[in-house]
Amino acid sequence: MKRLLMVGLVAALTGLAAFWLLTIPYTSGESVTAWLKDDGDIVKGEAIFWASGCASCHAAKDAQGDQKLVLGGNHALKTPVGTFHVPNISPDQEFGIGNWTLKEFADALLFGTSPQGRHYYPAFPYSSYAGMNFEDINHLWAFIKTLPASKTQNPPHDLAFPFNISRGTGLWKMLYLDAASVISVGDDPVLQRGQYLVEVLGHCGECHTPRTLGGFGGLDRTKWLSGGPAPEGEGKIPDITPGQSGIGAWSQEDIVYYLETGFTPEFDSAGGSMVSVQENMAKLPKSDLEAIAAYLKSVPAISSK
Repeated sequence: MKRLLMVGLVAALTGLAAFWLLTIPYTSGESVTAWLKDDGDIVKGEAIFWASGCASCHAAKDAQGDQKLVLGGNHALKTPVGTFHVPNISPDQEFGIGNWTLKEFADALLFGTSPQGRHYYPAFPYSSYAGMNFEDINHLWAFIKTLPASKTQNPPHDLAFPFNISRGTGLWKMLYLDAASVISVGDDPVLQRGQYLVEVLGHCGECHTPRTLGGFGGLDRTKWLSGGPAPEGEGKIPDITPGQSGIGAWSQEDIVYYLETGFTPEFDSAGGSMVSVQENMAKLPKSDLEAIAAYLKSVPAISSK
């Protein structure tokens, strides 16, 4: 009996040690930090801000005008595993990210790692932002530092066991944190730009692609942009592939017009969370909207049901 207990104890300790080592949070190495000059362009940073949809989650609900630039967070995202509270990412030094360094900002975007060395949950779409180029991180950081500070204090997440153990997110990252492009678009610069805007900055797949493991895993790239359950558990996010169940009947001009105005070819309008996304996209130059449209028409058509 003592021998069995000893074997069981050794096995348990070995398992815990393996879990601890496998879930160590990633941070930037020298190859990344060499590009982080803290000399970003504020104008370029603003364009990246809108393309990345920062205001959609971090500004107050239904914020309009300049209030979209107050990133106090505090949205409650109710999901099957519990409630996530969107954080304050304004430049406030007490409740926001005003004390962060550029490297810490990059670690959050590229690796989902906090300045305290903890894993962020993938409700923060760092699995898409992982593909951001370093120049754009510099530019976005420069712009965010110019925004109003917010004193909003956010409550901690309220998650069920075992999801409340953030260290376990390291295992999720091992499986699903992948900065590689989803599809190949060749060397066409317009398609490459559209791919970057859709797959990375716009993180469109986070909502428009179903997930593995019953919705708890990563994006199912074999069903890229084919729609799926709404992240908060109610309704369905539509298929935006060029198939019959998606936007196959839309022309590239239709897609551009929708992103500019919110109106579909069927004389319907954007609804739900897409309202904010469309308003963000409308701030981009038309060339970017055309690149998004070209990319969306190039992805594999998938018939969703």
